[in-house]
Amino acid sequence: MLHTLSIRSKEHLLQLLVFAIGVAIWFAPVPEGLKPQAWHLFAIFITAILAVIVNATSILTSSIIASSLAVLTGTLTPQQAYSGFAEDFILLIIVAFLIARGVIKSGLGKRIAFLIIKKFGKSTLGLSYSIIAADMFISPAFPSNTARSGVLFPIVNALAIDSGSKIADGTRKKLGSYLMMSSMAGLTLSSTLWLTAMAANPAGAKMAQSYGVEISYGSWALAASLPILLLFFLVPWILFKIYPPEITKTPNAPKIAQEALTKMGKVSKNEWTMAATFIGMVFLWVMAESFGFNKTAVAFMGLGVLMLSNIFTLEDMKEEGNALGTLIWFAILFSLSVNLDALGFMSWIGSNISAMLVGLSWPFVYLSLILSYVFIHYFFVSQTAQMLALFSVFLGVGINTGVPSELMALMLLFATNFNAIITPQGSSANVIYVGSGYIEAGEIYKVGGIITLVNTLVFLSVGSAWILFIS
Repeated sequence: MLHTLSIRSKEHLLQLLVFAIGVAIWFAPVPEGLKPQAWHLFAIFITAILAVIVNATSILTSSIIASSLAVLTGTLTPQQAYSGFAEDFILLIIVAFLIARGVIKSGLGKRIAFLIIKKFGKSTLGLSYSIIAADMFISPAFPSNTARSGVLFPIVNALAIDSGSKIADGTRKKLGSYLMMSSMAGLTLSSTLWLTAMAANPAGAKMAQSYGVEISYGSWALAASLPILLLFFLVPWILFKIYPPEITKTPNAPKIAQEALTKMGKVSKNEWTMAATFIGMVFLWVMAESFGFNKTAVAFMGLGVLMLSNIFTLEDMKEEGNALGTLIWFAILFSLSVNLDALGFMSWIGSNISAMLVGLSWPFVYLSLILSYVFIHYFFVSQTAQMLALFSVFLGVGINTGVPSELMALMLLFATNFNAIITPQGSSANVIYVGSGYIEAGEIYKVGGIITLVNTLVFLSVGSAWILFIS
């Protein structure tokens, strides 16, 4: 009882401290060049994020309070504050949650999980490497890392559950948390490796052309190859050290997996239906741009097929409480971030950073711009939004101070991807993993921050030297 009271008292103290910081920022003098509305929205946004970082509140609670304060104080209109709920890609994430349940329920997830365990399951680290390798293999055909997370998540979820690591019984850290974090970190690497692995990549390459930088599919892959290869070996191992699973060695797992597969027998009707639906969705996601299909509509159609087949039912819908919570907090934070950008806060930061660097040596400018670009992602809920808002500003300043143009352009575009795990909302692809319950939002700020730092250091050192060598 006393222990519970102590925890609650600590939470209340943290909440009061965070609230006091937020009030202090709100009433601080508005910086020159910013509208009061932009400054006040920043105060609300940064307070909400800080509350999650220090574990004062959950990300859902913090987001709901932030949204209500933004409207009640007149900082945003209701239409602005709730605009994220109309975004189709957010609905895509939620539908991916529901389809993942179908993958598990049909038995297909269990079969895939056992097949992976049979091949790579002698160690937890081996499972991590196999998940990231699979992601890298399929990523060139997926211009949406959100859609890719919808493919990977059900498999990772099945691996966790069928290894005895579950949310309900408090065993999430047995294996599931580590694998979920590995897959999420792997998405930052796969999205960086290929020009077509993330929607913002081709758009950024096109923008770079106006500065005389030509980036082809081959030149992108070559420039990213060496640092990504190094990070492929480093990231799972580092996660293993700083966010270790409780199970590390599973020498009998392949044998147990084979026995389980034998017991399961032939592929069932529900598994075939689920597999056909899943493959059909993946194909249509890959071809979405060519056919002019909306990815979210494709996901809804897949869910509809599963419901017609009774693989996913209304009862399953009622049990997926995490999906609703995820929809609420991510839609809110997306709305706040978009409006911060619309009010000029992001461009104001970029302009001020640029002004401070004029006249300095190009290596110093280069390092400062990339580090600033990575850090600023704390305020963005969309990688594409950050690239569109800041890429041209940062690239222009870098080139004007003597930074080699190709190095500057490529590194900014790479950073748009490898910084995505810095926050729970840093990429829409993250959200499905956080919403699973295996990873807490506060853990991502800590562990994700370390992985982002590792990614940044490798790209700034090995990556920069490699790009200059091949240019």
